[in-house]
Amino acid sequence: MEIYLVGGAVRDQLLGLPVKERDWVVIGETPESMVKQGFRPVGKDFPVFLHPQSREEYALARTERKTAPGYKGFTVHASPDVSLEQDLIRRDLTINAMAMTPEGLLVDPYGGRRDLERRIFRHISPAFAEDPVRILRIARFAARYADLGFTLAEETRVLMQSMVTAGEVDHLVPERVWAELFKALNEKSPSAFFYTLKDCAALDKIFPEISCLFGVPQPEKHHPEIDTGIHAMLCLEQAALLSPSPEVRFAALVHDLGKGLSPEANWPHHYAHETQGLPVLERMCARLRVPNSFKSLAMQVMQYHTHCHRAFELRASTITDMLAALGAYKPNNKLPEFLLACEADAKGRTGFEHSPYPQAGLLSAAAKEAASVDMSAILNSELKGADIGEAIRRLRIKAVAEFIKSE
Repeated sequence: MEIYLVGGAVRDQLLGLPVKERDWVVIGETPESMVKQGFRPVGKDFPVFLHPQSREEYALARTERKTAPGYKGFTVHASPDVSLEQDLIRRDLTINAMAMTPEGLLVDPYGGRRDLERRIFRHISPAFAEDPVRILRIARFAARYADLGFTLAEETRVLMQSMVTAGEVDHLVPERVWAELFKALNEKSPSAFFYTLKDCAALDKIFPEISCLFGVPQPEKHHPEIDTGIHAMLCLEQAALLSPSPEVRFAALVHDLGKGLSPEANWPHHYAHETQGLPVLERMCARLRVPNSFKSLAMQVMQYHTHCHRAFELRASTITDMLAALGAYKPNNKLPEFLLACEADAKGRTGFEHSPYPQAGLLSAAAKEAASVDMSAILNSELKGADIGEAIRRLRIKAVAEFIKSE
């Protein structure tokens, strides 16, 4: 059996990075011969098999031909006469089109190693334009490898832009868009994902709610970066530094969507942007099939981030009610994630990256004080229905007020 290690495993090995998954391509075999040798077929759209011992994926060498719009419009041809070079050229980038023998000999017919050394993302052939998911994949690679200095080849950026103009990205299905966004949110530099899409005019088509923030000014006193789109990217980068949670990063990214609705006559001010953006976020989450854990935290951060920033100015009653709205008194609450996203917002401003955020400590401690009040007297009293809730609320307000006074 003629086998080669291919794709990301080769790329990351040459970069000196840990290899998470190893995929192999098999030359000169048939599905029947693979099964006879103990491999288990798992591929739905083309012949892929699991190795009987390692459980790694072995795919028969194949070619692809575009037959319809979108990323599923391909006819696959897999047979023993497909060569390694034919299999490699159907891939997206030169750095992903290298192969390696089990002994470690590199096979690089399309200059992948050279582009890897130069830190360049370059498409391997004009067939790149046949699959719109590749635009998202390149953007995700940018998020993963931005810290290594990778840049997009100009001819590849132009090709991606022509794909957008031709309407190819209009065929992207929501589930695939979310899958790539989710992966990008987990990378080291997630803002590079959005900047890459913006540079090829795909951001407006795929994430219009984020695209429309660019060019919208904010008051320079509070936002030296001025541009709301840049602020969203700075917040996302700060969230990536503060937390590995993709939910926190998503919440930081979208918290200011309401600023995209502010009338130009009011610029650079954005009155009630915290609530104006909620329907926008609701529609965005519905369109992209965003999981509820992401949506619920993002909605909370959008609605209450300004309250959080002003924590030291708020009345005890306002703090108590906000914490209740955030579910902070429940055992499995998301207050720590909420506070991290708000901190990312505060630090996601030019010159404020290293500023302390004591509001988080204040609200976290206030929540503990309010949640630990003794409610037994109220629960054993004659009070009924809403009166019980109001009595508990007043008890919590008192606890928060005393805590603030003691600080």
